[in-house]
Amino acid sequence: MVIACLGWGSLIWKPDALPLASEWFMDGPALPVEFSRIGDGGELATAICLNAPPCRVLWSVLATDSLEQACSALREREQIPAEREDGIGVYRVEASSTGPLAQWASERQIDALIWTALPPRFRSEGRLPTSGDALAYLQSLTGEKLEHARDYIRQVPAQIDTPYRRNIQKQLGWK
Repeated sequence: MVIACLGWGSLIWKPDALPLASEWFMDGPALPVEFSRIGDGGELATAICLNAPPCRVLWSVLATDSLEQACSALREREQIPAEREDGIGVYRVEASSTGPLAQWASERQIDALIWTALPPRFRSEGRLPTSGDALAYLQSLTGEKLEHARDYIRQVPAQIDTPYRRNIQKQLGWK
């Protein structure tokens, strides 16, 4: 079974114990991603955001024997508690699967996809910041949190080109 992990944030430059069997490929599917989740380290992290315009994400094949093992490895890397059911997204490609994601995966002979599925978080879980909220949040940071947040945005691959990122780059000069 070929299992791929989709990525658009820190997994790409810091996979830690995630068992990658390939490099990160840049021709992933187009998904609605935005800088919309305040991370535990204070960064404004990327997350699936259903009202965001799609951008091409990255992907890597995982060196795991099962979908369960792949999900467990991603859950561990992302520090998502096992009881949290919404933390990992899973898509199994079946012979009858249709749609752009199924076509993309089938063209690459991928049997299943996983990704971090944590929702936006601004002041509370599931709350989506506006672009102004995101900018004001980043402007409020100081010291190490500010450095961490700036480094995060700078390290996210350039192809994760979102409206919030463009606003942050324009207003704060974080390129």
